[in-house]
Formats: sequence, structure tokens, C-alpha cells
Amino acid sequence: MQELTKQLQELLARIRAAMVQLGIAADQAELSRLESVMQAADFWADSAAAAAVSQRAASLRKHIEDWSRLEAEAGEALELARLGDDGLRDEISASYRRLAGEYARREFELKLSGPYDKNAAILSVYAGTGGTDAQDWAEMLLRMYLRYAQAAGFKTDLLDQSPGEEAGLKSVTAEISGPFAYGKLKSEKGVHRLVRLSPFNSDNLRQTSFALVDVVPQLDQTQEFEIDSKELRVDVFRAGGHGGQSVNTTDSAVRITHLPTGLVVAIQNERSQLQNKEKAMAVLKARLTALMLEQHKAEVSEIRGATQAAAWGNQIRSYVLHPYTKVKDHRTGAETAAAQAVLDGQLDSFIEAYLQSQIGAEAVDGRQ
Repeated sequence: MQELTKQLQELLARIRAAMVQLGIAADQAELSRLESVMQAADFWADSAAAAAVSQRAASLRKHIEDWSRLEAEAGEALELARLGDDGLRDEISASYRRLAGEYARREFELKLSGPYDKNAAILSVYAGTGGTDAQDWAEMLLRMYLRYAQAAGFKTDLLDQSPGEEAGLKSVTAEISGPFAYGKLKSEKGVHRLVRLSPFNSDNLRQTSFALVDVVPQLDQTQEFEIDSKELRVDVFRAGGHGGQSVNTTDSAVRITHLPTGLVVAIQNERSQLQNKEKAMAVLKARLTALMLEQHKAEVSEIRGATQAAAWGNQIRSYVLHPYTKVKDHRTGAETAAAQAVLDGQLDSFIEAYLQSQIGAEAVDGRQ
């Protein structure tokens, strides 16, 4: 029992250290602030902002409760172990294994310490070089991320999509919400390359296709970001469905262009033009903030120039389906032969490898 008591002491110490590193106390203060905001009489006057605050509060509450419960249960198990009752050994040992396993699953959060890692993610996929195959590849990537999000318990909301002429998607944007959604999915930003036998080629030849994935954090509605209206061009149009059919008889869809950077955001999933404009502005602010953070500059036009083309030589990851099956991340060296499993959303090993590589990169930067 003495050894088991020592193991529980060490586990409880690790849990508490992790809670300090993750800023659980600050999260609790933020949650209290949001709950005060939610109690205001006019809270729902702006439904879009209210929904964002409610979602943020729910995410924080779950995160705090999960870690607090883990700490409390480890403390209870330790108290039982200290009683020294051998009749409880099996029960306490089982509790230790369960709690240690849960801590190990949550330990990844220690690698997600960026300022926006806890936020929801706005993920976009753009078909690149490869014609219809590239558009089909963009749709395959969307399916992969939606399946990953489903397995992770994240909420997904398609904001806008532009269908290809024959198949697939020219572009698509989705909001993915849940604890650490951005922190996990930021590893996916870059060019993704597919090698396969083309289903769109009558000769069934091998085809290489590319798609660009962009991921930015969804900003808290309370974090205001002012954009000069003179820098914006706002266009309205009718929302369209897959294949070009009309799904809306009014000009409710909104496209906003940020003139200094050329960033374009189109939203068509909401019911009204005002709701689509509010969502489009939120996405635009998130993308502009991400651009500025990348190089720590206020001149977003300079940062925009660093965008890579979705073509050969720029890929961060390759997915090979012929003549063999393999997925390899060129940044970390992580790879697997289970290509179909990856396309079905099993991305954890690649995300983990990326996060681990960033810890190593930060350590090197800190010594310079």
C-alpha cells in the first residue's frame, strides 16, 4: 500500500502542476466574467454575439470541470490509500490506473499553450493544381476533418462552399468548435498532396493533386478588432447549393473583400443577410489576426505575400494511394501505411508529432 500511496501522491502533484500550467484559475475567472455578462437583461439583443459567448462559456466550463474532477478523484483515492486498509487495495489500484490513464490522455493539453489554442477553429480547404482531381481531393479533405471532429466530440458548421464543375469542391470553409479545436487543427495548415489512380481519367492514369488548408482561430466576440470600413468591399448575392441550384430567393449571401490584403470571405449558411455579414466579419477578423501573429507585424499586406501556392514543392503532407499506401508528414517525418484510416479522420498521431516538434523548435529558439 505504501508504493500505491506514493504513486497517487505523484499523480496528484502532476495533475495540480498541469492545472497551474494550463491556467485553470484564470479560466475560472474568465468563466465567472462570462456568466455575469450572460445574466444581463439585454444579453440576447445581439443573438450572434450571445451565442458565441454562450459557446465559449460552455467550453470553459467543461474544461474546468474535467480537470477539477480529475484532481478531486485523485485526492480521494490518495486519502483512501493513506488509511492503509489492505481490503481496499484492489479498488484503489483500479482507481489509480483509471486516473493515470485519464491524465495521460489529457496531458497533450500541456503542449497547447498558444494564446488561441483553446479557441474554436475556422478551417478552409482550397483546391489547387490538378483540375477536377484537385477539387475532389478538397472534398476528401473536408470529409477527413469532419470525421476527425466528430470523433473528437467537436461541433462543426459549414459556413460556405463553392462546388466544382464536375465533382468535388473548389473551396469550403467550416467552423469547428470544441476545447482546443484550434490548438489541434493548426497543425493542418499548409499544402496537402494526393497521389492516386484518377477516377476522372478514362485511361486510369496516376494523378497528383494538391489542396491548400488554412486554419485560423475563432476570436472571442469580446476581443474587438477594428477594421476601417474603407478597406472593405461588401457584395451580396443569392446563396447557391451544390451544382449551382438556387437555395435562396433573396440576396442573403455575403462576400467581404479586405482590399489591403486581398482576403476574401464568403458566408451563405445563415438565414439573413445581416447574420451572414456578422459571421463573415468574424471570420475576416480571425484571419487578419492570424496573419499579423505569424510575423508579429501590423502591416498585414506584407504578411499576405508569404502565402504558399497549392502546388508541387510546398506540401506539408503527402497521401499516396498508388502504387502503395502511405501518408507522410514532411515536417515531422511521421508516417503510416494506414492511408484509408487517416482519410477517415484518424489524425491524432500526426497532430501529436507536430505538437512535439514545436516543443523542440521552441527549445532551440530559446537557446538562440
